[in-house]
Amino acid sequence: MKKDVSGTLGFVSQKDIVYNKLLPYADILDDESNVILGQIKGNLGRAVQLREIWPGVLFWTRKLSTYIRLYGRKFSKEDHVLFIKLLYELITIDKLEISMMQGLARLLINLLKKTELLSREDLELPWRPLYELQDRILYSKTEHLGLNWFPNSVENVLKTLVKSCRPYFPESATQEMLEEWRPLLCPFDVTMQRAIGYLELFLPTTLPPELHHKGFTLWFDELISLWVAVQNLPGWEVHLVNLFARLANDNIGYIDWDPYIPKIFTRVLRSLNLPVGTSQMLVPRYLTNAYDVVHVVLWVSALLGGPSNQAQAQLRGLFNSITSFFHPSNHGRWLMKLMKLLQRLPASVVRRLHRERYRKPTWLTPVPDSHKLTEADITAFVESMMQPVLLAMFSKTGSLDAAQALQNLALMRPELVIPPVLEKTYPAMETLTEPHQLTATLSCMIGVARSLVSGGQRFPEGPTHMLPLLMRALPGVDPNDFSKCMITFQFIATFVTLVPLVDCSSAVHERSDLTAVEREMCSASAEFEDFVLQFMDRCFALIDSSTLEQTREETETEKMTHLESLVELGLSSTFSTILTQCSIDIFKVALEKVFIFATTNIFETRVAGRMVADMCRAASKVHPAQSLKLLVPHCCNAINQLTVNEEVLSEEELDKELLWNLQLLSEVTRVDGDKILPYSTQLVQILQLTLHLKCKQGYTLACNLLHHILRSTALIYPTEYCSVPGSFQQPTQDYLPIKDWGRPGDLWNLHIQWHVPSVEETRFVFYVLDLILQPELLRLQRYAQGERDMTRDDVLQSLSIVQHCLLGAGSLFPPLRGEPITELDMFACMLLCKTSTLSPPPDLSRENYRDAICRVMRQLLHHILEHSEDDTKSLFSIIKIISDLLHFKGSQKHEFDSRWKSFNLVKKSMENRLHGRKQHIRALLIDRVMLQHELRKLTVEGCEYRSIHQELMRDLLRLSTSTYSQVRSRAQSVLFTALGTYNFCCRDVIPRVLQFLEPDRSHVTQQQFKGALYCLLGNHSGVCLANLHDWDCITLTWPAIVRSGLSSAMSLEKPSIVRLFDDLADKIHRQYETIGIDFAVRLQTSGVPLPPEPVPSDQEEAVPLFQNVFHLLNTPALCCRPWKFEHIAIGFMSLLLRDDHPLPSPAVLFFVKSLNHDSLLVRKVAISAVAGIMKQLKRPHRKVPVSGMKELAGLIAGDRPDNQWLQYNSSSLPRTQQDWEGCTFVEKTHWGYYSWPQKLMMYAPSEEQPKQGLTREEMTEREQIIYDHFSDPGFINQLIEFLSLEDRKGKDKFSPRRFCLFKGLFRNFNDAFLPLLKPHMERLVADTHESKQRCVAEITSGLIRGSKHWSYGKVESLWELLCPLIRTALNNITVETYADWGTCIATACESRDPRKLHWLFEMLMESPVNGEGGSFVDACRLYVLQGGLAQQEWRVPELLHRLLQYLEPKLTQVYKNVRERIGSVLTYIFMIDVNLPYTQPTASPRIKEFTERILLRLKPLTEGDEEIQNHVVEENDVGEQDERTQAIKLLKTVLKWLMASAGRSFSTAVPEQLQLLPLLFKIAPVENDDSYDELKRDAKTCLSLMSQGLLYTEQIPLVLLALQEIAGSSSWHARYTVLTYLQIMVFYNLFTFMSDQGAVNDVRALVIRLLEDEQLEVREMAATTLSGFLQCNFLSIEGPMQSHFEALCKTRLPKKRKRELGSVVDTIPSGDLVRRHAGVLGLSACILSSPYDVPSWMPQLLMNLSVHLNDTQPIEMSVKKTLSNFRRTHHDNWQEHKQQFTDDQLLVLTDLLVSPCYYA
Repeated sequence: MKKDVSGTLGFVSQKDIVYNKLLPYADILDDESNVILGQIKGNLGRAVQLREIWPGVLFWTRKLSTYIRLYGRKFSKEDHVLFIKLLYELITIDKLEISMMQGLARLLINLLKKTELLSREDLELPWRPLYELQDRILYSKTEHLGLNWFPNSVENVLKTLVKSCRPYFPESATQEMLEEWRPLLCPFDVTMQRAIGYLELFLPTTLPPELHHKGFTLWFDELISLWVAVQNLPGWEVHLVNLFARLANDNIGYIDWDPYIPKIFTRVLRSLNLPVGTSQMLVPRYLTNAYDVVHVVLWVSALLGGPSNQAQAQLRGLFNSITSFFHPSNHGRWLMKLMKLLQRLPASVVRRLHRERYRKPTWLTPVPDSHKLTEADITAFVESMMQPVLLAMFSKTGSLDAAQALQNLALMRPELVIPPVLEKTYPAMETLTEPHQLTATLSCMIGVARSLVSGGQRFPEGPTHMLPLLMRALPGVDPNDFSKCMITFQFIATFVTLVPLVDCSSAVHERSDLTAVEREMCSASAEFEDFVLQFMDRCFALIDSSTLEQTREETETEKMTHLESLVELGLSSTFSTILTQCSIDIFKVALEKVFIFATTNIFETRVAGRMVADMCRAASKVHPAQSLKLLVPHCCNAINQLTVNEEVLSEEELDKELLWNLQLLSEVTRVDGDKILPYSTQLVQILQLTLHLKCKQGYTLACNLLHHILRSTALIYPTEYCSVPGSFQQPTQDYLPIKDWGRPGDLWNLHIQWHVPSVEETRFVFYVLDLILQPELLRLQRYAQGERDMTRDDVLQSLSIVQHCLLGAGSLFPPLRGEPITELDMFACMLLCKTSTLSPPPDLSRENYRDAICRVMRQLLHHILEHSEDDTKSLFSIIKIISDLLHFKGSQKHEFDSRWKSFNLVKKSMENRLHGRKQHIRALLIDRVMLQHELRKLTVEGCEYRSIHQELMRDLLRLSTSTYSQVRSRAQSVLFTALGTYNFCCRDVIPRVLQFLEPDRSHVTQQQFKGALYCLLGNHSGVCLANLHDWDCITLTWPAIVRSGLSSAMSLEKPSIVRLFDDLADKIHRQYETIGIDFAVRLQTSGVPLPPEPVPSDQEEAVPLFQNVFHLLNTPALCCRPWKFEHIAIGFMSLLLRDDHPLPSPAVLFFVKSLNHDSLLVRKVAISAVAGIMKQLKRPHRKVPVSGMKELAGLIAGDRPDNQWLQYNSSSLPRTQQDWEGCTFVEKTHWGYYSWPQKLMMYAPSEEQPKQGLTREEMTEREQIIYDHFSDPGFINQLIEFLSLEDRKGKDKFSPRRFCLFKGLFRNFNDAFLPLLKPHMERLVADTHESKQRCVAEITSGLIRGSKHWSYGKVESLWELLCPLIRTALNNITVETYADWGTCIATACESRDPRKLHWLFEMLMESPVNGEGGSFVDACRLYVLQGGLAQQEWRVPELLHRLLQYLEPKLTQVYKNVRERIGSVLTYIFMIDVNLPYTQPTASPRIKEFTERILLRLKPLTEGDEEIQNHVVEENDVGEQDERTQAIKLLKTVLKWLMASAGRSFSTAVPEQLQLLPLLFKIAPVENDDSYDELKRDAKTCLSLMSQGLLYTEQIPLVLLALQEIAGSSSWHARYTVLTYLQIMVFYNLFTFMSDQGAVNDVRALVIRLLEDEQLEVREMAATTLSGFLQCNFLSIEGPMQSHFEALCKTRLPKKRKRELGSVVDTIPSGDLVRRHAGVLGLSACILSSPYDVPSWMPQLLMNLSVHLNDTQPIEMSVKKTLSNFRRTHHDNWQEHKQQFTDDQLLVLTDLLVSPCYYA
């Protein structure tokens, strides 16, 4: 690597940061980066060889990530691959501490980020280590027991890591993954979520086409058919969608999606959860598990295009059907999702276009030409999106989403997108009454600005709109409306940045080669000057209005208000943008104008003055020579004249004019340094005059002047940001500025003008410092030594001067010098690190003012702290100076961060994602280069900690514990920053902080105590001293915190101190992560030979440390300190539990004793801790593979011959010792359902397992402690007493922690403690109090699960004890306890072989519903049974059959609660009957057979035609009526079942449910009325839930047949309900219906038939339904339909005869009236179907409708309603809509809408 010494790199770099090449010192960077890279490679290798992960590897990997931040991926391909492989191996070390793993993983993600740099040939990474890492951490077996503490972010880091490594998995990976995870695919089990999650995360989808047979073809059909078959959105469906989206996007053109497209769009529409119809109930699960919009968008954009282009048609359908939801008048929880869809979709399509047309080809598979998006595809896409986007512009959520959508759409088709937005913008600028409209349209215009200005072939007339827009935007600069003002500034700035403001109107006469548009632009550009001057007038008006002399005087507010400062920012940046873009002629006029305004008025310096000074600064920055010539002499003269007489200098209140001139001067000097030098003598003279003014305001302004002069001569910065390099000053013959409108900057020819300090400037800086800083330092030094007196104000003034000198010239001072501190440097590989100098090295010949300032400040600080500690202002100033001495090298971190943020915002709002390749505006690119320069200056991680730093840190610590709280908090924040900067300084500081907490130091004040606690707490982002990842530090801090309870300064009366301790304990608990004990590298790393003798690992050191912490926390002094500290102590101790190292015995004793502590909090911690200790002491059980499995050929899931032996079979249960031992128990429920794993592991037979039931002598010391306590009756009595207390009344639940405790006890010690517990359990179970019952339930479930490895005899005797107990419990069950018992049994059955628990199941199955103890007990018994069976899923078909047989006769139960419970139990019984691909018909009960039996029993109801009432039966009624009543009772239960299963089952049994439909339609009421009985309400709910179900194409004809049949029913309620059912059903299956033309025609026929129904309500509902279908474009308004309605309208009604007043009712034949009404309703449905616009057919229809205004009632009413609705919805935009009508039509319409009959 070092061979090539010529100064170049010597290798081909992977990908540099390009901006580095544009820095003024770019030539030295190559050497610098080579040196650093060499250090990193050398030391990383050495650290790995020494097996020193911490701190060696960690330190150097951190250096590597800093290197990447500064230089990009500036290393050769070979190095890149080696770095990746090394990190990969480090991350997958087995016992690596998690926080280290995270840091390394973040670096690896960063190295893998740019996929195109390394192809699959260069790099291959195994997948299994990553899977094992994920499995170990995300599904940790010990985390819930508190044996492992993982950081919160670990999950996201791991997932991103897998995503980054995925492209490099070997080609065999897909098959291996499927073999690994297929056996977990059991849809009823939690493992399904886990398996599908893994598949989504790991499956590689970027394999090249020739390897597809080893990639997605292995799983695509299987998973897509699973997705198609599953309904009701289980949690894992979302993962499938994400996987398909990624697959589609990575393999456009290689998969045929056409058969699935209607299904995809139907499900996307369902997933948006839009409200439809009137009485819809949402299944709550749909809200939580809805699809992720990001992935939906990815999928949809990948489906577009291709030969068939089916997806575009569906997408248009989707937007047509949801457009009306975007209208601003609609609002709901679904709106956010819709807006996100709208914003993301265009961005995703633009990304795809970029990839197809503009991206450099990489190794990733390109899109085949046949499937690239064509021009027609793009146009169709943009057209389909325009309407919703234009509606969303004014949405309630703000216009940002719409603006981003428009920005991307305009990149593709400006000619379609921009004109409609302009149409909305121009009127909005004219209107004064609707400011919201203006802000919305302006922010959208900002989005499309670039596309508008650059015009291009597609939209050449775009630029002509530019000037009219700018001129009309000017009135927006309005002092009274803040938001309008800000958006206007942003709008003007955006447009002006893109366009050089040059008047080129002369070119029209001089050149002949211009197009018409260009001529128009040229002549328009004459208005630029006018625009600039008008803008300035507006700004002056704004400034005048914010002056308000009198109020500012009286209130004497120091600062501007927040709003004013924002306006100031907007004003100054917009104005400077305008001047930057001006031609020199316009600039001169503007400068003249500003100069006159600034010099003829005198402004107060707080608000107005700042704004004017900003405007002047903007001018002087752009053309310093002209501006300074005007401004500097003027100000200098004014100041000199005003200070002629001496008294001025000592006045407290200075003259306004003097202040204003000083302010102006201090701002104008912020320009290019070499332009200031000519005026240097004048400026220095002013400084000498004004720096020692008495008036604070005066000398502050003078200090600013000093700061700015120094800064502009000493720093490196670009001097111009114009949008075109060079100037606009060429004659128009050769150069036409309008050609540069909207032109992006050219990264390779940026021509940045840099300001680099020259020799004269540096000389000038040091001259000023010698003249001004030197004397101040001397004064302060003499004051500090007590040789002269100064008032506090004088000290403050001197400090202010020092501070501003440091800020101005800090970049020229070398860093502080001092000796390195040796005792902290413990590590071999640190010594080679030096911080690289990142800018030209400072001149060492001059005095190092940094050291000088440092010296004086420390003396002064000590003097003030001794003599006048209350001089807080000086202390603030000193703290600020110390901070700058330590960190300031020319720019501040927080300023840099905010500039980086705003740079990114501007970049986003103006970027061109379509062409990519950094086509930003030139100003942005220059800004980015400048940020790169500052980033290099600010990067200082891991500096060497020297003696001088140590001294300053100690001073800061002293300030952090001083008397005044504000001084403390400021000093602390500086201290925290410093702690993060220097290596290992924390070890030095911690002991000093802890001194203040020592209990035996009596002179510590409360303030010092509090300060020290705050120092330990740290701030929210920085280091937390109390919780460093380092045993040495924890050994010191934790015991000290606990001991501090005895300190005299500690008083718990002060709430602030109590709160501090709470925060400390809370932060430690939140941030603590398990710290590694062993840091050795345990593997042969890639090709690095390891030294023979292993370095002693840290294990030996760490273990004593770890035990040490325990002894310190566990001191006897605990007794006399407040209880709060006991809590803190036991909390800290519980954090130290770990799974790789058992607790020391004293600690075990402590925790076991704490189980019976008086304080509830301590008991809770102890319960978890003891459960964790049990896990640590668990003996490992051997596992062996099961032999003799026969695998079936092909993929078959479900109940098969080869997994039958797993199922529960009462004829072959293990009822003897011999059977028990010969039986192969499979505990986990998912094994064998989908496919067998390659090795099914089982527990080995009992003689190979560790010995059960040890005697006390055979136990270890830790086990003996537990054994002794739990064998002690007194201990047990007390424990049970505590466990059966109430904690919070009514809030207590079954506690998993206590369950874990008991499970551990019985697992580790067998049945040793059972005799002692038995009497307690029997006593508790007889007591019906909820806390007693809960306690016994927790013990019971722990017993059952803990007896997993007991011998047969012990298990049998256990059940002899338990069965009677559980029986008693179930008879004593109450409302409060039934949930606890349900949880108890479910927990006990979880992951257990059902054959092991046969006693339990047989007992529960005895007779659940026997009526003993009333209906409630029956319902509870069923609930408990259901909990047990549901855990067993598919393995107990026999029990399910028995249960169903038992329940069927009982379905007619009278009691509601039992009915509901039976409904829920039925859901679980039929849950296993799923209709999934590759799945055998189930051996469990099936819905089909059950439904047939039910329908037989419901016959009496289906045959009769009378209304079904909820009969209450008399006892003596027998015979026929009885059958009906039984049927009604049965129906009630069946309804409960249908409702319960609507959201839970995976597939809906549509054919079976259809047979019940007619019955439900009969019962369901029409109105929403709660007074209906339960039966009717349930029927209605069922219909609502069923109508939302997902239908398949083959099911649609069946449903429609059923509906047609019901529509012929005699009950109008049923006919009415058919319509509401139809609305929801069609909308929720929209695309499935639309892909089947026959179905569409059937639906249309059905609705039109019901339009002519004899019942008025049905007709009106039919009209509503029709207009809904038209509105979501399910039906279209075509000629035949319209003429059909018009024909119906013309049905003649006979003339009214003359009648007397009281005559009989009108005798019109009803048929004619109905038909005529139907026609009118049909027309009105058409009109109401487009509420927000006026299509071409509408005017004529309105005319036709108006004829019927005087028809007979109901018709007249319908017409009136329609007209008033039309008026209501079209009122907002009536001005536009009016255009569609002819004058005659308008006359008629106006007449109609305000005729007297309208009010009738």
